[in-house]
Amino acid sequence: MGNKLMVVIPCYNEEEVLSETARRLTLKMQELTQKGLCDKDSRVLLVDDGSKDGTWQLIHALHKENPLFEGLKLSRNRGHQNALLAGLMTARVHCDFSISMDADLQDDMDAMDRFIAEYQDGCDIVYGVRNKRDSDTFMKRHTALTFYRLMKGLGVDITYNHADYRLMSRRALDALAEFREVNLFLRGLAPLVGFQSGYVYYDRSERFAGKSKYPFKKMLAFAIDGITSFSVKPLRFITMLGLVVFLVSLLMLLYTLIAFIVGHTVTGWTSTIASIWLVGGIQLLSLGVIGEYIGKIYNESKRRPRFIIDRYLNEKNADPVKDE
Repeated sequence: MGNKLMVVIPCYNEEEVLSETARRLTLKMQELTQKGLCDKDSRVLLVDDGSKDGTWQLIHALHKENPLFEGLKLSRNRGHQNALLAGLMTARVHCDFSISMDADLQDDMDAMDRFIAEYQDGCDIVYGVRNKRDSDTFMKRHTALTFYRLMKGLGVDITYNHADYRLMSRRALDALAEFREVNLFLRGLAPLVGFQSGYVYYDRSERFAGKSKYPFKKMLAFAIDGITSFSVKPLRFITMLGLVVFLVSLLMLLYTLIAFIVGHTVTGWTSTIASIWLVGGIQLLSLGVIGEYIGKIYNESKRRPRFIIDRYLNEKNADPVKDE
C-alpha cells in the first residue's frame, strides 16, 4: 500500500484565510510525515475556482516558497463541486490517497491522523462526520438536518452531517472518474463508488476569517441539485398527486350532479375559486419539478467539460489534466 498523500482544497476568494491555512497545513503535514502516516513527497493541492481577489497570487507565492504546495487554476468559476473534482482528478495521477477539505479551517486537521489509520486498515473511502452542529445558526442547523432526512426518505445513500471532508484511495478516485455526469453532488457519488468505507467523527470550528461561500440561496440550489440528481421520487410524487386530484375531481363531479338533481344548482363562489387556485398551483409546481429534470437532461446531453484547467503549478509545472 502506497503512502503518498495529496490534500485537495478548493478555494474561492479565500485571500483572508489562505495564509493561515497554509501555515497550519505545513505543520500538520510535517507531523504526519514524522509519524510515518504519509511520505515526504506528499503535497497540498490548492484549487483556485476563478477567484476574484488575490487567491491565485497567494497560491503562486506559496508554491514558490514551499514545494509542499501545488496550485491548480481553473479557467473560470465552476462552483465548489467542480473545483473539488478538478483537484481530485488531478491528484489521482500523483498520489496513493487524497484527503479533501475546505480552506476556511472549520474542518479539524487533527482528524487526518484517524482518516489515515482507517485507510491503513483497508478503507478506500473515509467520511468525516460532524459530532454536532452547535456552531451553526438555528436556521442552517435545522435546514441541513431536514435536507439529510429528505434525501434518506427519497432513497439516496448519504451520510448524515458529512460535507466534503473525506479520504479517498487512488482506487476509489479511479472509480469516481467513471462517473461522467455534469450535475455534480459528490456527497451522493462517493457512496455509489462502493468499496470498504469508514467514518471519523470530529468537531467543526467556526470559520477562521472571511465570509461563507454558501449563503441560503446557494444552499437551496445545492439541495435541489442533490435531490434531482439522485432520485426520481419527486416525479413519482407528481404522478400520485395527479391521481389524487383526479379522484377528488370525480367526487366533485358526483357532488355537482347530486346538487343538480335535488335542485341546488348554484354552487359556492369560494369553493370554485379555491379549487381553481389549488389545481393551478399544483400544475405549476408539477411543471417546475418536471422542468428541473428536463433541464438536467439538457445539460447532460451537451456533454460540455465540467472544468477546464488554466494552469497547474507543481515541481515540473506540467499540465497532466486539461479538461474533464
